[in-house]
Amino acid sequence: MPDNAHEINQILDQVFVYGQFWVYLVIFAACFTENLFSPFPGDTFIIVSGGLVALGRLDMTISLLVIISGGMGSVMFMYYLGRRFGRDFFIRKNYRYFSASDIERMDLRFRRWGAWILIFSRFFVGMRAVLAVVAGISRYPAEKMFVFSTVSYLIFCGLLYFAAFKLVENLETIEYYIRTYNTIVLSLLILIVIVWIVRKISARRKAS
Repeated sequence: MPDNAHEINQILDQVFVYGQFWVYLVIFAACFTENLFSPFPGDTFIIVSGGLVALGRLDMTISLLVIISGGMGSVMFMYYLGRRFGRDFFIRKNYRYFSASDIERMDLRFRRWGAWILIFSRFFVGMRAVLAVVAGISRYPAEKMFVFSTVSYLIFCGLLYFAAFKLVENLETIEYYIRTYNTIVLSLLILIVIVWIVRKISARRKAS
């Protein structure tokens, strides 16, 4: 699997032989896949896409529509999975460390902070699909889910495109900073999850 801007750029160069349509299709597939398989380098495809737009090889409007359609397609897919199956499953199972009462508390937080969580969801590496599933489990309104998640994509893609236009000859620099950012954010999220698990275990022990 290609994981850097240079390799992805080479792949898209080869696809260009068959026409722009197929390049857009590859970018769409990459953005759709990213939310289903977190290690997939969807952000790098967006960076390379921005570079190709800056060079005049792709259309900006079509590229952004393709990226957002691909990403939002998988986000809404995960949302509907959570909404259709997740809530009843977890309430029925009533897991020790993810109980029905935990879901009720999650519902309250999502009703209060859902808009902000979703607007910034695109910046939470490794958590984008999870947040979509959580929104579904919480039965967060589908129209709000779609609007706020789309806003998140527009902001995120806009920033990457702006950087690609400024550094079109050195996309690896943008990729380096994105990877560094993702590593820091993912490390913080893992730490938060560990702290949450420890607190749950501690609370269970005190209650028993």
